[in-house]
Amino acid sequence: MATFKKTAKKATKKSAPRSRSAKGDAASGEALSKSISESAQQIWLAGVGAFGRAQAEGTRLFDGLMKEGAGLEKTARAYANTRAGTVRNAVETGVGQTRDRAADTWDRLEKVFEDRVQRALVKLGVPGRDDVQSLSKRVDALTAALQARKSAPARKAAKAPAKKAPAKKAAPRKAATKTAKTPAKRATKKAASAG
Repeated sequence: MATFKKTAKKATKKSAPRSRSAKGDAASGEALSKSISESAQQIWLAGVGAFGRAQAEGTRLFDGLMKEGAGLEKTARAYANTRAGTVRNAVETGVGQTRDRAADTWDRLEKVFEDRVQRALVKLGVPGRDDVQSLSKRVDALTAALQARKSAPARKAAKAPAKKAPAKKAAPRKAATKTAKTPAKRATKKAASAG
């Protein structure tokens, strides 16, 4: 650019002091055209030089920008991972709290439902679980008592035939015992009616 200014000044200095002759005008036009073509040539060469330098430095600049970008990407990923971990923990905590609240609400809802069903069953006279269990225990106790009573006469019946066998031999005694029991029964009846 500096060369262009110098040639432009030279061209104007040469043309000013000369006379205005046709010969002089042609020479000055030729000098001016020569200086313009030199300037254009210099501008062209400067542009080609700038392009070459940009191309050479451009690859270095591009490589440098790639390295910076890779570093920034690593930093961004690390930051995103820490933020993602923080967000994940917050979400998991929120989900856990929501799950606990939902479970608590569900338990309360079940309890209310069970209470209402129980009240309706009581109004209808349907026995509850506790009632059925106590009745079952009473039935088991009564069954056991009946079993004990059934087994007791069987034992007496087993023993009684052994006693009856000797009693058959002593038939006259049996008649005597019957007559002895009869007055005792009469005495018991008299005492009961007197009292």
